[in-house]
Amino acid sequence: MAYKGKFQPRNPQKYLGDPSNIVYRSRWELKFMGWLDNHPGVLQWGSEELIIPYRSPIDGRVHRYFPDFIIKKKTRDGKIDTVVVEIKPKAQCSPPKVINKPNKRYITEVQTWGINSSKWEAAVGYCKERGWKFEIITEIELGIKF
Repeated sequence: MAYKGKFQPRNPQKYLGDPSNIVYRSRWELKFMGWLDNHPGVLQWGSEELIIPYRSPIDGRVHRYFPDFIIKKKTRDGKIDTVVVEIKPKAQCSPPKVINKPNKRYITEVQTWGINSSKWEAAVGYCKERGWKFEIITEIELGIKF
């Protein structure tokens, strides 16, 4: 199975953008897209259709963050919620463990954590201002085992 490609929705009317151009960048995103497309409680969804500005801790400049998904869903009590979702490996959801002799891999992990945590902090604030929710979904929530 390809890790990148175009998703073909069965319910294109639910998609917030161009349903002929839905790109997945991992099998995890592909699995989640299938769930969104088929779940009756999901009213609308989009993939990388939202832009949230954030300040990078690496260069101090403002950049654009495109969260993986924005979803409008009906709750069990009939309310409509908007949720912004990021799909990430569990390993990238906490800071790397400090090591005595930093190597190139460790430095990359620290930079990745810094950028991701800045994006997520901006997303939490953006969502809070609008009464939305922000969630990070990992392979654990998706039920994917290695």
